[in-house]
Amino acid sequence: MAMTTERKAELINEFKTHENDTGSAEVQIAILTEEINNLNDHLRTHKKDHHSRRGLYKMIGTRRRLLRYLRDTNVQAYRDLIAKLGLRR
Repeated sequence: MAMTTERKAELINEFKTHENDTGSAEVQIAILTEEINNLNDHLRTHKKDHHSRRGLYKMIGTRRRLLRYLRDTNVQAYRDLIAKLGLRR
């Protein structure tokens, strides 16, 4: 199921870095993480949905690239985001 606009607005408000921020790396990573978690739940029940699985892999790759960018540019923000989202357990 697609993410609602209200949930997306909540994520943007939670992870924005300044007043009008809607597209920083932190916000994009948070939105991708939410979508990845939702798609993971979907794939647990629909094991043979390979088209959605391909989309999941593409999202994971995009999030990985954004995390690498954030780690290279701002290590403290990277660590804070990882802790907030519960990644890299």
